[in-house]
Amino acid sequence: MKTLADVLREALKEKGIESIGVLSKRFRKSRNKLQDIAVEIINGKGAIFRVPEKTAVAWDLNGNRVEGSHYAYAPLCMVDKFEMVLSPDELRSKLPEWPYFVIDLYHWDRHTQKEKGKICLQVSQSYGLLRDYFTGRELAVTWANDEFKSMFHGPLDRITTYDGPTSEFLRENGIDEVVLLDPWAEEVLSEKDFGVKAFIIGGIVDTGGNKKKTTPKIGEELERAGVKVRRRKIVLRGDVVGVPDRINRILGIILKMMVEGKSMDEAVYELQEPLHARWRLRKELPKRATRYMVDGRVYRVVEKELFDEYSKWLKIRWEDFVKVLRELDLIALERKRIHHLNKISNARIINGRLYRVILLKKAAMLCYNC
Repeated sequence: MKTLADVLREALKEKGIESIGVLSKRFRKSRNKLQDIAVEIINGKGAIFRVPEKTAVAWDLNGNRVEGSHYAYAPLCMVDKFEMVLSPDELRSKLPEWPYFVIDLYHWDRHTQKEKGKICLQVSQSYGLLRDYFTGRELAVTWANDEFKSMFHGPLDRITTYDGPTSEFLRENGIDEVVLLDPWAEEVLSEKDFGVKAFIIGGIVDTGGNKKKTTPKIGEELERAGVKVRRRKIVLRGDVVGVPDRINRILGIILKMMVEGKSMDEAVYELQEPLHARWRLRKELPKRATRYMVDGRVYRVVEKELFDEYSKWLKIRWEDFVKVLRELDLIALERKRIHHLNKISNARIINGRLYRVILLKKAAMLCYNC
């Protein structure tokens, strides 16, 4: 899918422009200069001009530094000094129809003030994410009441707000089918879903308490209003555990898959925090534990090398691995030591569970050496 930077790049190439510069130090530290310049043009802050002398700083259309350019981004106040070659209106006319990413705040009042503050922060961060790919106006907030607007400290004029139901917003924009990101959905989000014109990302910051399973209710309300809803979930290796639950991070996963072509597992890993990784590690480690019985006492042991294996797809640090071991009362031993224990033990089924029984009074062999 095209980004706004791609649109600007194509517009410049059509005019035979191979590089652009700036008349100030602005954008020099930008990671995606073409994208940031394009956003400013779309927002009516500036345009591309032809300047009589080469700029001191310039980049080619791939963002690589070059030695000056006769074309530069400058504020619109320069229109009387230089020849404008690409105006905000012209660039806007070239924009494709990107989908809306809707945050539904119907359940706003079920949140505490602290949770409402978190929602506002996540909405602001979502705008920043969309601004890195598109214009930022693709972010739509429905049921945007006065309290939300007063608490929101982001650029309210650069996102799309709607004070009514999501279904009415969709109807007014000619959208009759959406993807609802729902962790309780049966189907997994895939490339086949990227053709819809709107993605609904709940407005819920807590899946517990009186807000548990609120997202499916958003889908039910949309269906009652005649909107076709594709319920989809994001998973990490087939499981929702370990997938970030913050609104902006869910959006980030979608964008990395849709725009950058990342696999779902890659996108989840890039947006994952150690907290989310520990959630998943708590579920995975017990599956790999072996029960040893030494003089009647049971020890659950896992291989220390599992850290290297899990850290390839879970964003965990060694301290996270140790923390989860302690929480689950597990012992991590090197693989070669476990092989030795298996040699001196016998497998037995006790109360329906498999144990490796060691008939030695050497419990010190199982020490916590994490």
